[in-house]
Order: sequence, then C-alpha cells, then structure tokens
Amino acid sequence: MRRTTCVIIGGGPAGMVLGLLLARRGIRVTVLEKHRDFLRDFRGDTVHPSTLRLLDDLGLFERFDALPQSRVTQFRLPTADGRDVVLADLSRLRTPHPYIAMVPQWDLLDLLAEAAMAEPTFTLRREHEVTGVLRGGGRVRGVTFRAPEGDGEIEADLTVACDGRWSTVRRALDLPSRAYPVPFDVWWFRITTDQHLAEALLPRVRRGRIGIAIPRRGYVQVAWIGRKGTDAAVRADGIDAFRAEVAELLPDLARDAASVASMDDVKHLDVRLDRLRRWHAHGVVCIGDAAHAMSPAGGVGINLAIQDAVATARLLAEPLRAGTLAGPRSGRILARIQRRRTFPTVVIQMLQRAVHARVIAPVLAGRTTAVLPRGADIVLRILPVLTVIPAFVIGIGPRAERAPRWARGSPGPPTDRSRRTAPMSEDVG
Repeated sequence: MRRTTCVIIGGGPAGMVLGLLLARRGIRVTVLEKHRDFLRDFRGDTVHPSTLRLLDDLGLFERFDALPQSRVTQFRLPTADGRDVVLADLSRLRTPHPYIAMVPQWDLLDLLAEAAMAEPTFTLRREHEVTGVLRGGGRVRGVTFRAPEGDGEIEADLTVACDGRWSTVRRALDLPSRAYPVPFDVWWFRITTDQHLAEALLPRVRRGRIGIAIPRRGYVQVAWIGRKGTDAAVRADGIDAFRAEVAELLPDLARDAASVASMDDVKHLDVRLDRLRRWHAHGVVCIGDAAHAMSPAGGVGINLAIQDAVATARLLAEPLRAGTLAGPRSGRILARIQRRRTFPTVVIQMLQRAVHARVIAPVLAGRTTAVLPRGADIVLRILPVLTVIPAFVIGIGPRAERAPRWARGSPGPPTDRSRRTAPMSEDVG
C-alpha cells in the first residue's frame, strides 16, 4: 500500500496539466500512466490558443514554441459552387497566440511531464495500469493497479479519472450517463509528402465521404469520415481500393497515397458523444473524456479536457491542502467542478450534434457535396468579421479557464526525468 494526497489516472493532456498545477501548489500528487512512454500515434495533436495562453502563464511557452510544429490559422469549407469560404479565422482572435499549433502530442506531454517533475511533490509512474478502485468508509479511497513489478494499491484523499472515454474508473463506479447517436466514424492515417500545404483546414467532399488533410512537417494527417459501422467493409475492400479513394478525394496528395502501406496503418475511431449525469462520487471525480466523450467535429476535445483540468486544480487545491476532501463534505466540494464545466460541455456538444445532423449526415447519405449551407457562404464573404465567432468557439471555447495565480511563473530548470519517476519501492510523493 502506498499513499498520496491526489492520484490522477491517465497521463494525457488533462492528467498532466492537473498534476503540474496541483504540484505547483505543494500538493502531493501521483499520475499513473499505463504506457511506458508517450511515443504513440495520437489522433488529436492540436494545441489551441487557450492552451497556448496557459503555457504562457506557466512559463512554458518558449520551450513549447521551440518544438517542431505547423500552424493552422483558418478553417475553410467547400460550397455548392465548388469554391471554398473561410468559416473560422483564428488570426482575428484577440489572444497572444491566434492559431492552432500542430505538435505531436508526445512532445507536449514530455514538456508537461518535465515541468511537473521539477516539483518535489509530483510523481509520475509509467507502466501502471489502473484495474479498479479502492472503497472503504462509504467513499473511494484510491485505486488498484497492475505494473511490471506486480499488482498494487495507492490510497489517496482524492482520485481523479483522466483516462478517456473508456475510463476504468468510470466503469467501476457505474456513473449514470446520457449518450447521443453519432452517424459516422473516423479513420486516421498519415500520408508522407514533401508538399507544402496552406495553413488552413479544408474538408474535401464527395457523396458518402469526407476527408480532412491536416498539414504537418513531412507528412499530412488525414481524418477520413464515413458511415458508422462500415469499418469491416472498408478493410475488406483492401489497401488498393482505399488508396484509390484517397487519390480521388485528395487529388493534391494522389501521388503520395502509396505511403499508406497497408490497412494496418489506418486506425479506426468509433466516434462517441456522451456526458455523465454525475461526474463524481465521494472521493473521486471524472474530467475530460472520462466525464464527457466528445466528437472530433471541430477538434475541440483536447481543449475542453485541459480547461476541465485547470478548473479542477483551481477549485480543489485548497480543499486538498486542508484535507477536507477526505471527509464527508467531499461530494459537495467535487460537485463544484461539474457545475463549473457543464455549461461549456453542453454548448460544445449541442454544436457538434448540429454539425452531425446538418452537415456530416447529409454528405454521408449522398444528398449533397456542399458542407456549407446555401447562403452562408455569401454572408461570410460579405461580412468576414463573422468568422471570429466560430474561431472563438474552436480556439478559446465558452467559459475559458486561466491558470491560478499560484501556478504561474517560470519553472525551475529541467530535472533528470528518472529522478522523479518513482520505482515501486519508493513512497508516493
């Protein structure tokens, strides 16, 4: 048995941001990450203007800005006449960094982990897969885990689930949720190319299929949108048929489509959209996708999860320091997080459901090849200032969160990563 003040499940963006913030308040915090490292092919590599501002607040932006990256300043949509129009222009935002940075997520996570491990109260345990929750005294008092050294337990005043839509903690608690139907799935893959693409996202459409090419350094990350439940059929057609579809939909990348070597390089995402009715129980709270699985529409899921983490740190830092989350009032204190973050979650999910019904579903059903409704393109061309509204929703989001004052400032010098990654024989924190 080991003990800490706060145990965080999942070393993704929300978990690492929350761990860093709490550690900067002097709280003993342990992050459990089931993988050996962050070197995995993530589907979402977007860092939004609100997160860039957070990195500024934390004194980490210069180190982030030095990472290899590309930048997206516009979202464009095709119209009925075959042209395209700017839907969202992030350069119009009044924010220090009015763009979306496309950075491999493992680079961002390494940066956050390095900054957190400079704090003496922070511990990161890799290859620790959470298998369940510890219960006692009418509350959750920690988690059980599986690690290379064997099974174990960690006891904590607070457990925070940041382990995504398939959250182990969420399933163990059987918290009530509401799910919404989604008519599509997404297939992700890379196309290696030396072509320079514009700093804009422009969906390509033909009846029954949507493709979005995201510019990166040395390759393009493609989101391939099709009808839900068709993954088996897509794979049965084989790689040659798939490459032919890619070349037809993305003609600029046709000569590079062969870089998709096999269907093993095409990753299927079963898109879900849901929201817990209650995000917490005594001693435990879910945030990010563990509390509300988001659609990839708009690419705002990471942004929303990080803002959940910032709000959680601000609301819970003092109760954790005072030890009140170990007592009978923990439920009321944890409910503040859901009250604070429900509004932006509901707004974004409502907008995503509208996009599903009015934009994506008609294209996949073969009823149209125009993503933007008739008339909207004329309005946006006449009044381009309106492009700041969707830019704000995508880049900043409703009810944006700022880092607490006690977490701001320049971090100390980078530390030896191995020194702050605790082996099983050490006490947590």
